[in-house]
Amino acid sequence: MSKVTKEEVRKLAGLTKVSFEEHELDGIIQQLNDVLAYAERVVQIAEQQVDMPTSKNVNCDRADVVIPTDITAILAQAPQQEDNYFVVPKFLDN
Repeated sequence: MSKVTKEEVRKLAGLTKVSFEEHELDGIIQQLNDVLAYAERVVQIAEQQVDMPTSKNVNCDRADVVIPTDITAILAQAPQQEDNYFVVPKFLDN
């Protein structure tokens, strides 16, 4: 793990227009080092997870199958129908 130096913190503070007192410098360095250590740990865990098989988010291809269906039973449940379609209220204006 690379340690953040006082010079790097001062340079970052100058670039970002952040000001701090000199006695706060050690605390800021410790916090930045903690964040970097956490990020390194996350990367290590992610690298370990790459080799693990998972069943989530797996795309599976299958052929589309057309199944003939009697639409009269489905349309009979609709409050309104016209020809072979459901009638729904208009909700978008042109």
